[in-house]
Amino acid sequence: MRLQIKPGWVPWFLPTILFLVFVGALLCPGCSDDENDPDIIVDLRADVNRNGTIDFSDPTEDTDEDSWDTTHGAIFLANIDDDQETCPNTGPDQELAACHDAIDDVVNGENDLLDMARLQTAPFHDATDDANGRLSISEPGRAFVRLFRKTGDSYTIYSPEEELSVTDLRHGIEFRLEALDFVRDSSVWDGYLDVTFSVTTEGMTYEDLVRLRVSPLIFHHHLDSISTAYVTAFNDQASITFRSDLQAALSAASVENPLYEFRSIGDQWTQDFMETAYMSMPAEGGQHIIRVNFRSANFTNNKLRNAGRIVFTQLRGPDMAGAVCYDPAHSDYMDSLNSFGNLEVIPPFSHAGQSWPFGRIIRGSTANYYPDQFFETMLASQQIQLPVSIDTEWLIVGHVDEVFSYVEVESDRGWLLLANDPILAIAMLQDLEAAGYGDVLMFEGMSWMTGQSAEISVSQVLSDPELMDANVWAAIMVDEMKTTYHEITGIGADEIVPIPFLHQEVYGYSLAYQPGTTNSIIISRDHFATPATHGPVINGLDIFRQQLQDTLAASGITTHFVEDWDLYHALWGEIHCGCAVSRTVPNDIIWWESDI
Repeated sequence: MRLQIKPGWVPWFLPTILFLVFVGALLCPGCSDDENDPDIIVDLRADVNRNGTIDFSDPTEDTDEDSWDTTHGAIFLANIDDDQETCPNTGPDQELAACHDAIDDVVNGENDLLDMARLQTAPFHDATDDANGRLSISEPGRAFVRLFRKTGDSYTIYSPEEELSVTDLRHGIEFRLEALDFVRDSSVWDGYLDVTFSVTTEGMTYEDLVRLRVSPLIFHHHLDSISTAYVTAFNDQASITFRSDLQAALSAASVENPLYEFRSIGDQWTQDFMETAYMSMPAEGGQHIIRVNFRSANFTNNKLRNAGRIVFTQLRGPDMAGAVCYDPAHSDYMDSLNSFGNLEVIPPFSHAGQSWPFGRIIRGSTANYYPDQFFETMLASQQIQLPVSIDTEWLIVGHVDEVFSYVEVESDRGWLLLANDPILAIAMLQDLEAAGYGDVLMFEGMSWMTGQSAEISVSQVLSDPELMDANVWAAIMVDEMKTTYHEITGIGADEIVPIPFLHQEVYGYSLAYQPGTTNSIIISRDHFATPATHGPVINGLDIFRQQLQDTLAASGITTHFVEDWDLYHALWGEIHCGCAVSRTVPNDIIWWESDI
């Protein structure tokens, strides 16, 4: 219904309406809505519908662009790789860590543009001569990002609030956005950013706002297949055998990339000094990914663990970043917990009304014995794999990879938890002794790191009261850890697979006595690499080797045994400690579609 006003007659309510409009203009002079004036074009676009492009004719690119959720919202990356490979591979630790593409105010080649999110204003062809505009960025994110604007065929730095001319407005402007770093502390910046395009013309200001989120870092879980395996290479026979066995397992699983070997770094604990993650944003046809290799937060005697420099000196390059996050004041006493054998990701699960499609990070930590808190804060600030803790203080090394692992299976959960079971190991040996095999040797031909022979008979093992006590204690502690897993994931007893090997007490803590076959490498859905067991051999069969093979074969998994006694087991570790892996990034589930 249209209100008809007769000449000379003023409705009684009109003065009130005019007064309210006047007050509104005084209180919010920039609140004019250009959508009510078809002659005013103030339109900032980003890849809100996440198809990797910007399309002004597509309404889904504009709908609810000022909000961000699982269905829409633009995304950008921390541009911390080295596309032109200009960063140094020598120098002080701080200088190595500080170098990447986002440290300067230039675009580092065409590949660098792919790491930046595109923003674009629609042409305002009829802008009046007095018109001007600007892009502003919300706090606190402004300090953590950089904008470039396109001028001709090149990109130059754009300072937020810098005036955009009427010529700029009439032609439309393309911008590129990069984060200078990933989120390290969400209490400082949570990764969300509002970019506002404002235009002032004929005394009125019009605005359009787009909300973006920087990609979180995502750490790999074990159900993603290996794409590259990293190990430290030595020239001795133990290293050669280890690498040969591991390469055979990778080849059997059809891993495309060869084993990547680090040389001349003198640290065989490759898993402990580096960890792999990634971040991604939408691109045409899928995702654009930057992989991020972390140097461990091991910091003792006022210096970082030297081997971790390789994330900067050997691995950094195009779409491959290096990073480090640590507190130099963290106690040296607790430094073992900063090794990445103490960072695992529970595979995806749902429990207690919450879904974790990328799993959850789990770390050995207690109130009095815990990893670096700067690194912990960074992990929690990614939000998507919120860390949980489990008590590993009873283990002498204290890492979560010592007693648990995972394999993928066809089930509602999609995976099984492999859990060390010392009591099962004792039962297997007792059965042997009862069958008359008490004199059969374990660890035949092996030696401990002291040079002392490790050979021992089944009966000698079973008659050692200290060793038996150590395994009763270990069994109790593993059960407590399984209870924690149940509380975190809801996992049932029928989803936990017992893996037998014995423990021993060392300096009042616990350590694997037999090769710890849960300290292993899950290569793919069908292939599992584990330490060679060196158990008692009956009729040509190592009973621990056969038990593990049969157990995993029931789920369609082939077990590969890797010799690691001299290089790792005798030195308090296993094959997982000696191999870091990068895994495939899934395309069937994408982080920005997860409700986290």
